[in-house]
Parts: sequence; C-alpha cells; structure tokens
Amino acid sequence: MASPFKTLDDAKLDGQRVLVRVDLNVPMENGEVSDATRIERVLPTIREISDKGGKVILLAHFGRPKGRDLKETLAPVAKAVEQHLGRAVAFAEDCIGDVAKKAVDAMKKGDVLLLENTRFHPQEEKNDPEFTKALAANGDLFVNDAFSAAHRAHASTEGLAKILPAYAGRTMQAEIEALSKALEKPERPVAAVVGGAKISTKLELLGNLVRKVDILIIAGGMANTFLAAQGKAIGKSLCEKDLLDTAKSILAEAEKAKCEIVLPQQVVVAKEFKAGAESRIASADDVHDDEMILDIGPDEACRIAGILARAKTLVWNGPFGAFEIAPFDKGTVSVAQDAARLTREGKLLSVAGGGDTVSALNHAHAADDFTYVSTAGGAFLEWLEGKALPGVEVLRKN
Repeated sequence: MASPFKTLDDAKLDGQRVLVRVDLNVPMENGEVSDATRIERVLPTIREISDKGGKVILLAHFGRPKGRDLKETLAPVAKAVEQHLGRAVAFAEDCIGDVAKKAVDAMKKGDVLLLENTRFHPQEEKNDPEFTKALAANGDLFVNDAFSAAHRAHASTEGLAKILPAYAGRTMQAEIEALSKALEKPERPVAAVVGGAKISTKLELLGNLVRKVDILIIAGGMANTFLAAQGKAIGKSLCEKDLLDTAKSILAEAEKAKCEIVLPQQVVVAKEFKAGAESRIASADDVHDDEMILDIGPDEACRIAGILARAKTLVWNGPFGAFEIAPFDKGTVSVAQDAARLTREGKLLSVAGGGDTVSALNHAHAADDFTYVSTAGGAFLEWLEGKALPGVEVLRKN
C-alpha cells in the first residue's frame, strides 16, 4: 500500500544537508541519559540518511527552558547519541546563526551534527516565520522523525515543512502506519483498553473511541466513576463524583453506537494504598465503605483475556490498577501478557502508547511482543481522540 506521506523512499539524500527533527527529550540522572528509548527509536533514520551520503543535522528540544538555560543543554545528549549510534556526533552551541552555520559548513557527506535546544529561542514554540527561516537556512531537506512532538505546531515540527521539501522519517512512518492500521482501517472486532486515574483527562478520547471500536474496556481509576454512575458502592476509591452524569452519557452513547462497554466485575480492594497492604478480592458489588479499589481480580483478568481472544485489533492506553505498587500490578501484568501472547501467535494486532502504558508493559515484560508501542504521550492521545496533528498533516502528499 502506498503511503499517503512522503517518506525517505521519496527523498534524494546524497550530498544534501538534511534537517532531521527528532525527539531527544530523554530522562537524565546526574548528567547521564537514564532511558535511551527515544534515542534508539531515531537511529534507523539517522543511519539511513548518513549511509546514503546525506549530512544529518539533528534538531530537538529538551525540557521547558525560558530562553537560553544551560541546565537544559543538549550537549550531554549528543554524547549519548554518539554512543548508541556508534559514529561521531558533533555538537553546535546554537541551532541558528553563525554558530550553527559554521558547524554545518564543516560537515562532510555522512556526518552527524546535533544543534542546541530549539527551545532556547522562544520563537520556536510561537512557530515564528523568521526563526523558521533561520533554521531552514542550514538545510536543503526536512525530515520529521518526532511523532511525539507532532501535535505541536512549532517552527521545527511544522514550520520547516512549509519551507523545505519535507519527508517522514522511519519512526514517524512506522508510528503513522501502526496507528492507521489500528484505527483508520482496522481488522474487526477492535477492542480498546482505556485506563488511568481520571475520566476528565480522557473525555474526548472516550467519546471518539465509542464511535470507532467494537469493545471498550474501561480500566484503572476511571472505571470507579463508571461503577459509581451505575449505582455501585465504591467505598473510598478514587472517583470523580462531578462526572457521574458524564459517565452515564458515555454509557448511553456506547449503547447507541453498539459499542460493548466492559467494566470490572471482580476487583482487588485494600484499606490503604501502600506496598504490600493487606488486600482482598471482591465482587464489584461488595466494596466496603473503608476500602478502595486498586486493581482487577484474577477472574476479571481471565474474562478480559477471553474478550481479547475475540478481537482482531487492540488499542491500549492506561493501566488496569495501581501497577507501580505490588500486589496491585497483577491485573495489568496478566492482561498485558495475554495481549502479548495473542500478538505473538498472529491473532491480534496490538498498538499501545502513553507514558504509564509503556511503563506498565515494560514492567510486565510484554512491550517487545506488541505490534507497536508508541513512546509519544500527548500526540498518541490526540491521534486516538481523532484530532489532526499539525506535524503529521504537513507531510501529506498533496
């Protein structure tokens, strides 16, 4: 199937200065990168451009600096990229102006250069045309490989694609293809797991998914609000009491759209939320006033495994319980491992994303078996909500 986006397959790279927008907003501890997942994701794009004789000029943001702030410099990240890439990576102390120009002019074919944090310039987030032109002055082509920043219309994510010939990098391409398969032209039935603490942060997501999926499995803290909306006693569980009517209307909308809603029937409850707290397995109809729901029970995990076995496509965002604290991680781990097994067996296409979800799947040792795990948080959610992402739209073939 031909891609609706221009990719590296469409680009002539030899001898070209290629501005590549990547996501290097990685966690740091004591001046070292503590999780290199995002670096590893962009290596195929960097290598391919370099191997084809392009000059790779990396653009990235780091943190939320207010102007130039060396606490947010990308210099240590350049060293980490070099280490993982296994090739020299030069660093320039600005992303525009003479400093950047001098570093780019010194490049030979196949060289890799990282420019300083684009957010040291407030014009980046304003998508300022003059700043965009200053960035573009150092490139012949633009490649966007930062899906996780594609929901922002910034100079380095959207502005450049309007000035220079623009292409999707390999990570961007993989992300778009995986999400399209999961939600735009999916194999049915489609199941979605939506978890997390609050409905309020995922209202648009729930509204969009009810119309797009066949089975919506509501998990985590937000399931409590739905249980309460059905008149069940949920003790002192996390619950958004002001959204009970909203929960009811989502249930009604689902019924109208013939979307099956799955809410927990068996839960794990405890009187306090702490590691190793005394807990019991209970029916969702039998939660005492002094208890809180912190996970799904083993029978519920088996029931969900049976539901996933009926599905052909799974979209997952959010855990089933307080997975960070044992023993309340069991439900999430059990379902994640079942989804991973079904994917391995070729029975399920599974796409997951969002920070907590990635952590939960890694904790369950299931992430590697999913069809695609997105490291994007906000962009992944906005895509699931049915929103157009500026950094993606601008790459469409006209």
